Amino acid sequence: MDLKEALIALNMIEGIGPIRLSRLIRRFGDASSVLSASQHELITVDGIGEDVARSVNQWENNIDLSGELNRIRDYGCGILTSEDERYPDYLRHISDPPIVLYVRGNILETDHRGIAMVGSRLTTHYGRETARKLAGSLARSDITVVSGGARGIDTEAHQGALESGGRTIAVLGTGINRVYPAENIKLFEEIAQSGAVMTQFPFNRPGDRQSFPIRNRIVAGMTIGTVVVEANRTSGALITANMAADYGRQVFAVPGRIDSSRSKGCHELIKNGAKLCESSEDILTEFDYLFPNAIPEEPKNDSNVLNPDSLSGLSDIEKEILKVLSHHGSEMQIDQLITTGGFRSAEVSAALLKLELRKQVKQLSGKRFTL
Repeated sequence: MDLKEALIALNMIEGIGPIRLSRLIRRFGDASSVLSASQHELITVDGIGEDVARSVNQWENNIDLSGELNRIRDYGCGILTSEDERYPDYLRHISDPPIVLYVRGNILETDHRGIAMVGSRLTTHYGRETARKLAGSLARSDITVVSGGARGIDTEAHQGALESGGRTIAVLGTGINRVYPAENIKLFEEIAQSGAVMTQFPFNRPGDRQSFPIRNRIVAGMTIGTVVVEANRTSGALITANMAADYGRQVFAVPGRIDSSRSKGCHELIKNGAKLCESSEDILTEFDYLFPNAIPEEPKNDSNVLNPDSLSGLSDIEKEILKVLSHHGSEMQIDQLITTGGFRSAEVSAALLKLELRKQVKQLSGKRFTL
């Protein structure tokens, strides 16, 4: 069994998620060693109780790995782990990245310029039309539209991107062979042809109240920003928006009628700091540094001496981070950067993401950063 197969097996074990797996790998070295560990050894790991330790130790009795590998082959889907080059880079750096991703279609390097578009399943005509037009406009600007494949706003977002000839990715809250909702079977086929359909769940996994929020973190985590088109105050789309904010990504919200309950969630987001979005231009201008023709690229500074002109247009914390890195003279780990600058962890992560996209800092292995 190779390491990828071991990760597939661990992903199938009830009670093993990204955080527990990270602890187990730190203790035993790699996924294969985790599967061969004794129950006694497993239970000594923080957060691994007796039931989980037993499930891992007796994994061959609990899961059908060979059957899963056959299903993967027969269904024609690929498997990505965080060690794979095509694994979405922004997703790799969230606190709980998926152990594996089942993918139909292809993940491209350009998908790092993805925007999540989410909203309610029960929508108005205004919401559906807005989502379709907004997604189409973004896709024509070479932005990958990412959503959850659900009824309502998700479906309109995918269709709008496809109709414009652009890329879209659907992230499922089920096994990749499950079509939910059933009426989207043709849509998912079209998405897989020109973009990708993906999930972290094994084959035949049905959707439930737990799986869809888990799905939402992938939608938020693999994109540079999330736009909520239409949502009431209890919509699951707000979960995605909150996750995006926690990851330091930009959140946008489309305003609606003040007397429509379907817009209350969006209005709350705007009141709490989300950027009001009336058109794709509101999104594109927020990320105009992704387009070299729009803003000239800053001259490279190989000497690590900070150019004062490079501070123009930056927030106070972004300026301070650049000054700390410049003063240090070489790469710094993110924890060292937080301690040295006296910053808060969440605001540093958000600022570093923006600086990296502007090509003003580089991220090295081990969460180290340099100018």
